[in-house]
Amino acid sequence: MVTHVPAEAQGDERGALLAFLEEQRGGIRRALLGLTEEQARTRPSASELSLGGLLKHVAEVEQGWIARARQKPPAVHRDQSNWDECFRLAGDETVAGQLEYWEKVAAETEAYVRSVPGLDDTFPLPDDPWFPPDERVSVRWLCLHLIRETARHAGHADIVRESLDGKTAFELVALAQRG
Repeated sequence: MVTHVPAEAQGDERGALLAFLEEQRGGIRRALLGLTEEQARTRPSASELSLGGLLKHVAEVEQGWIARARQKPPAVHRDQSNWDECFRLAGDETVAGQLEYWEKVAAETEAYVRSVPGLDDTFPLPDDPWFPPDERVSVRWLCLHLIRETARHAGHADIVRESLDGKTAFELVALAQRG
């Protein structure tokens, strides 16, 4: 669980982007340390956010973006009718299962980013109403987008965790380093 991102090797922009993404993933994983399944499903504020739901969301979103970059459909199709389902654990879904899934997604992300000829390579955005028509984005844009998305939700995870039991990010870093 990265808490500091070391300087990249000279000229390894891909490595730097992937390291910053992993740092943000670590924030979400740390927020789940020591919680029960029930606590991970709890929504301690007026928001619909739970830590288990945030975990599911970031894993699903990352997988979806890598699929789009490969010009394949995401594993799960979301639209207005089921968008809220990506923010909560449902049925027999567990934190452990979502963490395992996210680990596989992260490995796929790294393999993809390292395999493309260049970060300037582009792919088309899907034909969805929330994207501009006929827009293409680069692999660099994709990496930055995933960092932003994950960082945003890592911040949410900090607030949700502190609302659950008062544990702050500093305490969770110390707990992760001991465990």
